[in-house]
Amino acid sequence: MRLGDRIALALTGHVGPQLLRGLYAGLRFVIEGEEHLDSTWRSGQPVVFVAWHGRLLPLLFLYRRQGLAILVSQHRDGEYLARLARGLGYETLRGSSTRGGFRVLRQSVRAVRSGRSLAITPDGPQGPREQLKPGALQVARLTGAPVIPISAGSRQAWWIEGWDRFLVPKPFATVRVAVGQPCMIPRRASVGDLARYAHELESELKGLKARVDGRPLGA
Repeated sequence: MRLGDRIALALTGHVGPQLLRGLYAGLRFVIEGEEHLDSTWRSGQPVVFVAWHGRLLPLLFLYRRQGLAILVSQHRDGEYLARLARGLGYETLRGSSTRGGFRVLRQSVRAVRSGRSLAITPDGPQGPREQLKPGALQVARLTGAPVIPISAGSRQAWWIEGWDRFLVPKPFATVRVAVGQPCMIPRRASVGDLARYAHELESELKGLKARVDGRPLGA
């Protein structure tokens, strides 16, 4: 790794969390569907959160230091996110569907079975954007933990035009958050069942995104 990359990573881990807390201290969150959190996660039940990669940043700030683990890719860019997440109080598990898949599945299952909730961006680490990969469903199937879809949006934001069109709320912005209903994946779910659940969950995430963006689904 080049010296410049090592310096940038060190700054991300040490300065990034402090900068984020300073910039976002004035964010206003309006949350829809909190009852789904009260009936599961806040009652002590471990859950598997799923959110699109492009909507991760405000959620990362909102739920910091609440005992969550987050799955982060082994891609080089994932190291920046991992250091930022750890600085905000998250446990990080490293891997993806393409790199370290079986190992990270075991780690994820172990974490959830130990009582820790897990956050996954099911279209990461590099897309296709808003197309759900099955890893989160496999964790839920093996652990019995409910899957909870969640999305965030803001009209006062910058957008980083990468593969995921990454949302960066402006300081003092109002951020809308929508939490979907918990979904249980049966232990004996077949391949066909998992495909159906994946399609339903993908549609739910797209609907939540449309709600927080204040527009009709499909617009």
